[in-house]
Amino acid sequence: MNIQNKLWYALLVDSIIVFTSVYISTISLFPVSEVFTTPLLIIATTLIISHHVFAHFYKMYKRAWEYASIGELIIIFKAVTFSILVAAFCQFVFMNDIYFRVLASTWMIQIFLISGSRFSWRYFKDNGMLGNKPQLKPTLIVGAGSAGTLVARQLKYNKDSGLEPVAFIDDDKRKQNLDIMCLPVVGGIDSLEENVRKLGIDTIVIAIPSLKKKELNKIYMECVSTNATTQMIPMFEDLVTGKVSVNEIRNVQIRDLLGRPAIELDTDSIENFVKDEVIIVTGAGGSIGSEICRQLSQYQPSQIVLLGHGENSIYSIEMELRSSYGHEIEFTTEIADIKDRDKIFKIMEYYRPKAVFHAAAHKHVPLMERNPEEAINNNIYGTRNVAEAADAGGVETFVMISSDKAVNPTSVMGASKRIAEMIVQNLDKKSNTRFVAVRFGNVLGSRGSVIPLFKEQIRTGGPITITHPAMERFFMTIPEASKLVLQAGSLAQGGEVFVLDMGEPVKIVDLAKNLLRLSGLTEDDIGIEFTGMRPGEKLYEELLNDYEVREKQIYPKIYIGKSVEIDVEEVMNMVRSCRTGDKDVIRETLLSIANNAPVAEEVNSEIAII
Repeated sequence: MNIQNKLWYALLVDSIIVFTSVYISTISLFPVSEVFTTPLLIIATTLIISHHVFAHFYKMYKRAWEYASIGELIIIFKAVTFSILVAAFCQFVFMNDIYFRVLASTWMIQIFLISGSRFSWRYFKDNGMLGNKPQLKPTLIVGAGSAGTLVARQLKYNKDSGLEPVAFIDDDKRKQNLDIMCLPVVGGIDSLEENVRKLGIDTIVIAIPSLKKKELNKIYMECVSTNATTQMIPMFEDLVTGKVSVNEIRNVQIRDLLGRPAIELDTDSIENFVKDEVIIVTGAGGSIGSEICRQLSQYQPSQIVLLGHGENSIYSIEMELRSSYGHEIEFTTEIADIKDRDKIFKIMEYYRPKAVFHAAAHKHVPLMERNPEEAINNNIYGTRNVAEAADAGGVETFVMISSDKAVNPTSVMGASKRIAEMIVQNLDKKSNTRFVAVRFGNVLGSRGSVIPLFKEQIRTGGPITITHPAMERFFMTIPEASKLVLQAGSLAQGGEVFVLDMGEPVKIVDLAKNLLRLSGLTEDDIGIEFTGMRPGEKLYEELLNDYEVREKQIYPKIYIGKSVEIDVEEVMNMVRSCRTGDKDVIRETLLSIANNAPVAEEVNSEIAII
């Protein structure tokens, strides 16, 4: 039924109810009386007119009947009550009398019948009696709190989701065996598998936004064991930022299962750092660089210069940012190679930015093992070009993106990043620019990370390939990594290396198994093969060298460490000397420099652990 037809139907039904309610009331009170009299006709006519006037005033006919609730009931109460009062007033004026019993009975009949007509429509709609009844999937909601109740209400009234809530699961024993939203709380998490089987559950919705990630992981593993589809509402941090609403049910994602709470950063200091300023981001088209640009845009700098070597990726992030923030922020693109020293200096001199976030780098470990000269050219000389250009251009803060692979490196990529850190820290000691580095582990979903590789292997039928069953890595999400970079810039005093406290490392094989479960598959469907460690790989990653650790907290989750001053000139002479050698010589030299760098003297430069 369309909206226009609903309107006419409501008008007709209400008119019949209002007009006949007077006669029904009179007959029930005075069964032998003559009811078709002029006074009663006047009352009935008055009631119809006044009822529609008040119904129009309270917008009764603009309500969605299928969602009728207490609000609609109150509106009906007001319209009927005021129309009865108008009828009583007219009786008194024209007849010098008021039929109190008749009007009171009429009032009750109208409230009952008009409300009934509205709620019956909702009942028929909810139970699929109007039109074709959709095939809904029996759904179990984990969490009978306010979020779970909201999810149940949304699913009951919105059949487009394809889910039908049938029960709650909650560990709170005070709620068990009670009914909430007419749905039973059938037990705790330990009874989940039994209740899924007993109730014929197809889908489980985890509706506890405040869950810690380790708790979520535990509940998710219980859900997976049932073979039911598992979904969840957004986590608390996404709800409080307004990104999503609690009724936006989504599939569980790998980032939800990391087992580490999201970082809490000082957003005020970040805003004070970048608001109304010019910022340059190198590698702005990459996974990390593009997310840094997105995060920066939330704090309203006056201009962001997107510098990168790949035109397609730079164009893509430019269009995305312009569509979201183009009316507030000026976005400028520079297609440039950080190895082009002259152009980098010209760009820095032209824009004179307050801060530079240097994300451009080669990061793929096996590729850099095969092309060590490119790690030198891009990661070492390219970083030096951008850093020295920032110094010459009077930049206030320079933030370099480093890697946990720079700690006791065994790969060319890690060694090149460690040497780049040395260059940056050395520049800080003789420049007015504050130079800092940010060191973090693997980033979920970034180009070259294991997640896209595993997803592609699953898509093509497998197997998933892992180098070693004991291999572990620290993981974080791209937004977390990017926020850390911004926080580093806002807290920089000069010379620090910021390291995110990344919690416990994750076994790669466990990550692969979780990804299989999220895809609705098992190891029997998609095999896992171990291929052996590649050159330059470690079984375990580290975040700090032993000599870098100090247990002194200067900020929530930020600690001061210590490092040694490196003779960078000698380091660069060694790099230059191996630059034209064969790949094995380059590799051995870089690893030797990174792990046994020439020491100038011990100093108290800072390493901040976030």
